[in-house]
Amino acid sequence: MKNSDLFYIEALHPLYEVVQSSGIFSDSKLFVDAIPKFSATEIIAAYDIIKATPTFNLKHFVETHFQLPETTASIYSSAQKNIDTHLNDLWNELTRNPAASGGTLIPLPYAYIVPGGRFREVYYWDSYFTMLGLQASKKIALIENMIDNFAFLINEVGFIPNGNRTYYLGRSQPPFFTLMVNLLREEKGDIILLKYQTAIEKEYQYWMKGADQLNNQHIAIDHVVLLAENSIMNRYWDAKAVPRPEAFAEDVHIAKGATRAPEIIYRHIRAAAESGWDFSSRWFTNSQDMATIQTSDLIPVDLNCLLLYMEQTLYHIYQLQHQVEAAQSFKTKMQQRQIAIQQFCWNPAHGCYFDYNILTGQQVVHFNLATVYPLFFNIASTVQAEQIATLIQQKFLRPGGVVTTIYTTGQQWDAPNGWAPLQWMTYKGLKNYGFIDLANAVKNNWLHNCEKVFSETGKMMEKYNVMDTTVAAGGGEYPNQDGFGWTNGVYLKMKAEQ
Repeated sequence: MKNSDLFYIEALHPLYEVVQSSGIFSDSKLFVDAIPKFSATEIIAAYDIIKATPTFNLKHFVETHFQLPETTASIYSSAQKNIDTHLNDLWNELTRNPAASGGTLIPLPYAYIVPGGRFREVYYWDSYFTMLGLQASKKIALIENMIDNFAFLINEVGFIPNGNRTYYLGRSQPPFFTLMVNLLREEKGDIILLKYQTAIEKEYQYWMKGADQLNNQHIAIDHVVLLAENSIMNRYWDAKAVPRPEAFAEDVHIAKGATRAPEIIYRHIRAAAESGWDFSSRWFTNSQDMATIQTSDLIPVDLNCLLLYMEQTLYHIYQLQHQVEAAQSFKTKMQQRQIAIQQFCWNPAHGCYFDYNILTGQQVVHFNLATVYPLFFNIASTVQAEQIATLIQQKFLRPGGVVTTIYTTGQQWDAPNGWAPLQWMTYKGLKNYGFIDLANAVKNNWLHNCEKVFSETGKMMEKYNVMDTTVAAGGGEYPNQDGFGWTNGVYLKMKAEQ
């Protein structure tokens, strides 16, 4: 796959900016997912000729020159079926075959699952939680197909993008690839680690790029940051500093309301999109004002737990191969990162892991479910786990599951919303440390919430209101979507858990 073989929405300048600023579509993602019927050069030439004519209609022009994507939300509703039948049938509805291509879509060699609704492409971190359900449904071949697609992307573009769209090529998402590989390893054994060794190594190199160039004058390069005592940790980062094509008008609007340069705002917005938590007051200086976004100034505890897991997996691979020197190198990296997570992110007074601000040299006291990652990955002490369990019980557990943060801001990754991936991470993290009753409370509250909404609507949703289960979840840049890949996956896997 060559870059020249791909279509970039920026090739439609200045039409692309005009359309995205016009409001002719209620969803900003619709146009960037459209398939051009002619070459970009031909479309722009036609636009230049007709745009100044008295009868010019922008929406008509777009509809004439592009194949707009279908809106498919209604096909996911299934009130006539029970929930288990619905979910297993949905795998077929959400499967996309490798022949699917066109427009900004990056073609993939194997079949894959899309989340549903407006999300018509594969998404990186979503896919791990989707795979949990595929495992419960015994669709192991599809899991392997999806992992092969991600390995393909790592080899072709150097990393796994946010999703398989060219407008996502500036960033990745939380690096769950190694967890996907280990999920498949549960089914097929250690041979799977060796199959994907090169891909894991390359992804690690992507996240650690520039680490050997860090010094006191250059403490941050791309995803890596040098902290005190020569600790190297990771942050979210996007290679581009322009508005996101899929949310062009929204980003421009936010930048206009900020006191900092637009390029700075765009970079932080994009980095938050890479985090998967787009958006949350977790990333804001002022919890009520997105213009104060500061994502790339923060060392996120969850991201660094994922990098630690990647290092642990590579260490295990090198041990399997009796590569003593490489294994020892990664053992050292693991130890250093685990110490750094405890040093920079743990707050004993609050009994919580917090993100660390590299500009202020202080933790950001913001209570959110990223604090469960050290429990999920078994790197918290028993005392730390007890404090976090108490925190979950007191601040996060609600009738419909665990709430993402304790702050109500209108952002979708804040109260009152709960999301499937964080229910799973919390549930498993608590189980790891023996808090079985609390883990089961999280599980049962979430399952009942999903079942209640399904009985009322016939749908599985992207997110849920966990504080008041009589009210639908909302907030964010777009309406709540149904389908829905990771909700289906976590529901099926949780229900199968004893």
